This record gives sequence, C-alpha cells and structure tokens, in this order.
Amino acid sequence: MFDKLSTVEARYEELKALQVKHDALLQELKVLLIPKDPNDEKNVILEIRAGTGGDEAALFAADLFRMYSRFAERQRWKLEVLSSSESGTGGIKEVIASIEGRGVYSRLKYESGVHRVQRVPATEASGRIHTSTATVAVLPEAEEVDIQINEKDLRVDTFCSSGPGGQSVNTTYSAVRITHIPTGVVVSQQDEKSQIKNRAKAMRVLRSRLYEMELRKQQEAIAKDRRSQVGTGERSEKIRTYNFPQSRITDHRINFTTHQLHNVLEGELTELLDQVSSFYNAQRLKEVTGVDSDEPGPTKH
Repeated sequence: MFDKLSTVEARYEELKALQVKHDALLQELKVLLIPKDPNDEKNVILEIRAGTGGDEAALFAADLFRMYSRFAERQRWKLEVLSSSESGTGGIKEVIASIEGRGVYSRLKYESGVHRVQRVPATEASGRIHTSTATVAVLPEAEEVDIQINEKDLRVDTFCSSGPGGQSVNTTYSAVRITHIPTGVVVSQQDEKSQIKNRAKAMRVLRSRLYEMELRKQQEAIAKDRRSQVGTGERSEKIRTYNFPQSRITDHRINFTTHQLHNVLEGELTELLDQVSSFYNAQRLKEVTGVDSDEPGPTKH
C-alpha cells in the first residue's frame, strides 16, 4: 500500500518537473520566433541631458548617469565618457558616453525617452515636492560599414577648449565641432587635449546619430499608422517616474511599479529591464504570429 503511494507521489513530482521544463522550452521557442534585432550585439552611445527643472533636473541627470554607470560595472561593460557638461550645483547638463560589451544595446535599447523625478530638492525650504525631467538616448554605435559619411558633407570647425584642462585651455585649437551639412546634425568635442582624438570621438557620436536617424526612417516607412517604438528617437513621452517620497519607480509603458528605488539607482536594473524586454518581446511576437502571448503581464510589488 505504502509502496504504491510512494510511486504515485514520485510520478506526480516527476510530472510537475516535466511541466515546468515544458513551459520553459515553450517560452524559448516563442522567443526564437521573434525576428532578431541586428543591432542587439552592438555597443551603444548613451546620451543623458537635463530637461525641465533647472538645477534639480541637472542633479537628476547625474543620478541617472550614475545608475547606468553602476549597472555597466555589474555587467563588466566598459564605459567611457566622450563629453560632459556639468552644472554649478554638481549636476550634469549633458553627458555622452560609449558603453562597450556583450549585448549592450539589447539590454538598454528601451531606456530611451523622458525620465521624470518627483522629490524634495535639497534647496527647498518648505519641503514641497518638485517634478523635473531628464532625457535619455541610447544609440547603437555605428561602424563605418553601417554609415558612409562623405567628407565633403562635413564642416569641421576648431576652437579653443573651455573649462578645466590645465595649460592647454584657451591656448590651442584642440576642440572640434563637426556639422553634417545634409542633416544639420552638430557634434562638439573638447574633452581631449588632442584635436585628432577629439575629432575621432566626435565622429563616433555623429555616425551613431546618423545611423539612428536612418533606422527611424525605415521604421516609419514600415509602420506609418502607429507610433515608433520607444528607443528609436521618440523622446516626448514620459516613460518612467522616480518618486522619492514613496521610494517608487513606475514604468508607464508597461504599468510596472517597484518600490526598490534605492537599489535601482545603485545599478540594480535587471528586474526592471527584464520586465520591459518581456513586454516588448510579447508585442513583437503578437505582430509575427497574430496571437497574444499567454505570459502574465507585469506585476506591482
């Protein structure tokens, strides 16, 4: 009698284990049905700019850059600041950086957009909560084979660098400003003392911006009747809110909320990025198969 019960229980446990394996394999098959993004393995150019909110927006931009820098460290990616402009209060008006590593774009491509913060600034005597914004752009870094730039389409201006930099500041024409005449895109670089190095960095940023513009044109041609996917140049929509009084982060695109704000700002972005990726993978799977994914939606916790 007991032997029969033990056999039934063992087979029941085996069935449960097989069901879990079946579900995992089914999910893998669904992911394989999604057309692979050819940019997923590319490095990225990360651009963060202070938006509305004055000094508080610049401080928030600095917080976001620190968050992505910490996440890059956790992933063992290489981050290099290409140019930056600081505010007088310790914030960042603008920072442009390259991030190199395995699958960088696949992890960060949905971070593009307007990020909003709600908190009491240190300078606010009455304790009122202020709302400020910063914009994030994640561009797949383009190689020369991706974007061909004709030298005759470039206007290159050199000028003396400004700000910290020692004896070379305002004495040598090391800073570079490159204008792509057909599109009007302008890139400036002055962080290096060498004009050659500044030009090389500026060309990296210019090439990636032109590549993203081309990607956006292709997507708009394919899907004229719907908005472009977040991460392809649409910056107007607020994609995420960071609420400090309630230690809450809400991603408005997927209706996902977590109260781990401190941990996220310390670079623990994995859960948040996974939730966003799962949502957009389900959307793409529906486009390919015409069938809704049976995955559960994002949860609030």
